[in-house]
Amino acid sequence: MTLSNTVYEKLRADIIDGLFAPHQPLRLEQLKQQYGVGFSPLREALNRLQGERLVVSALQRGFRVSSLSVEEMWDAVNSRIFVEGEALRRSIGLGDDDWEAALVASFHALSIIVKRLGQADREIDKDSFDELERRHREFHAALISACGSAWLLDFAEKLNTETERYRVMALRSATLRHERDVEAEHKAILEATLRRDADAASGLLRDHYHATGQFLERVLRDRVARAS
Repeated sequence: MTLSNTVYEKLRADIIDGLFAPHQPLRLEQLKQQYGVGFSPLREALNRLQGERLVVSALQRGFRVSSLSVEEMWDAVNSRIFVEGEALRRSIGLGDDDWEAALVASFHALSIIVKRLGQADREIDKDSFDELERRHREFHAALISACGSAWLLDFAEKLNTETERYRVMALRSATLRHERDVEAEHKAILEATLRRDADAASGLLRDHYHATGQFLERVLRDRVARAS
């Protein structure tokens, strides 16, 4: 991995984790000291993050962290529903036995950590939280991995990055034990997919993301209310 890739991965993770606040300026000199790299790899990393809409730049003002808003969140969620719904339909039509096996394995890995953390009496530590998020990403990626379209997969990955930033913010500022049974939602999507019922699977995926959007909106509005 090149130096610019390394700093890109670290900076990207720190933005998603909320270590940099929305609108916060990203000063090159400060980042140079923080990540121990030169200006050239930093600029490359920031330009890549701008392409992912995690940072924005203004003439003569440099880079800053992108804002968080209810409107942008819903735009990302609804776009994800559109893109991944089509990708899931295609995967159901094209996926083979290996795809099914990988999908079941990814769901099982996610279920294991959900049960483990649900039984824990302590607050979830960062490593466990990061592992939960990684397995969650892998399950959703596995659902659409057989769609046969590099463009759909690329769009889905970018939209996942955008919504992940909201999810991490929300889940770290609210209890994980809310009214939804997310594991049951994942299981229902999996079962419909394995039955090769594209209408049911895409509908359940839509409902799953819409419920997540509603949860994120509540957290965002509550955050604004507390700050005012």
